Amino acid sequence: MSLRIDESLYPDESPPPDMTAIEDRVDYVARLCAAWDFGLLPDPDVVDELITLDWREAVDRCRLLTSPTYHLLRRWHELPELPFLGSIPAFIADDPSLQHV
Repeated sequence: MSLRIDESLYPDESPPPDMTAIEDRVDYVARLCAAWDFGLLPDPDVVDELITLDWREAVDRCRLLTSPTYHLLRRWHELPELPFLGSIPAFIADDPSLQHV
């Protein structure tokens, strides 16, 4: 695995030394999605790593149903759709391109 861990995603604790445990991977996916939803984009190499088959199980187990980024990762991994429990901001609710996001 070539993932460079973004330590800024761990303001509350030290990041794990590696990402071999599934629990650490699920936690990393949740932290990364939350940051991405907030507008803090990951490096392209991180995204490239997260869409590999090695991360599919962690993405599936994460279940961050309020995160648009999480649903995007599920789609990239061709996982079954889950209900989106977030909200859509009013200023984009009528955007005809929203269905493609």
